[in-house]
Amino acid sequence: MLARWGRLGILGVGGPQAHTALLREMMVEREQWLSAREFQDAVAATSLLPGPASTQLAIFCARAVAGVKGAIVGGLAFIVPGFVLIVLLAELFLGHTTNSAVRGASAGAAAAVVVVIVLAGIGFARGFAGVGGGLLIRSVVYATAGAAATVSLGPWVLAVLLGSGIVEVALELRRATPLLWLGSTAKLPALVWTAFKVGALSFGGGLVIIPLMQHDVVRSHHWLTEREFADAVALGQFTPGPVVLTVAVVGYAVSGVAGAALAAAVAFAPSFAFVLVGAPYFNQLRERPGPRAFLNGAGPAAVGAIFGAAALLAPQAWKEWWQPLVVAAAVVAALLGRSSFFILALGLALGLLAAAVGLPLPR
Repeated sequence: MLARWGRLGILGVGGPQAHTALLREMMVEREQWLSAREFQDAVAATSLLPGPASTQLAIFCARAVAGVKGAIVGGLAFIVPGFVLIVLLAELFLGHTTNSAVRGASAGAAAAVVVVIVLAGIGFARGFAGVGGGLLIRSVVYATAGAAATVSLGPWVLAVLLGSGIVEVALELRRATPLLWLGSTAKLPALVWTAFKVGALSFGGGLVIIPLMQHDVVRSHHWLTEREFADAVALGQFTPGPVVLTVAVVGYAVSGVAGAALAAAVAFAPSFAFVLVGAPYFNQLRERPGPRAFLNGAGPAAVGAIFGAAALLAPQAWKEWWQPLVVAAAVVAALLGRSSFFILALGLALGLLAAAVGLPLPR
């Protein structure tokens, strides 16, 4: 388990799609631990759960191979390599902001990551392209509300995501569904609450964590500046393992390695709990209309939130005259079908080149 899932944790660069492809290759094609249908059912079931779906899929597959112990070992092997790397990079990017090479790489990555986020939003939106009728109209409303809440309401984007899903459940079940809102309390440390939202209350893939975290991290608690937050998002995309490891950079800014470990533990604990407790009921989950209806509402709202997050990060992409050129190069790479990892690497390289030739760097 350490060897196989550790390999996934080291090589799994490129986000959830890459993780799913690597898991399928191992589970279905190479080792034949699951049939193609069983694997597809696992993908569908984990997509209905809150939190990082590819992490939950990795834990589920490890459980299928070696039980509960395997799930714990495999899940940690998938998460820990990326955690170690992202903490080391956080020290580099957050602790050496006067170094011109780091500042150049940061500026290039900040420009490229906007394109990566927009691509993710477009890719996620394609999943709803087949809907029609009233659901199509409602999906547009949910997406618009998600984008507007991200840009203007900050922490209330979570209420929009949950509310959109609950409206769809009410329509599907043809009866009113009360909203049980469990907000942050004064007893919970702010970092724990932020990490918990990321791990237990996010729907729609890893990049939905950006609008969930941005207000808390940048505006409410001032743990990171706008530029540093853009760096954290880029590092979460650039490093192997789950994109949700972005939360470890936030934890590192708050309280060093201990804060990074705490934030990561809180963010990933729900994934282990959901899979270890709920795996026997995954087939039932897929067949229930309620979970699917919830995602019919929360999903489009999450799409809007992702585009809203891109809008909030966009100012970091044109602080210097040469950064829009990086954005243009990233767009060309995207149109040529290059991966998110390649686009971010391109941004980093162009940023380093800008620093090397003495171009002005953002402060």
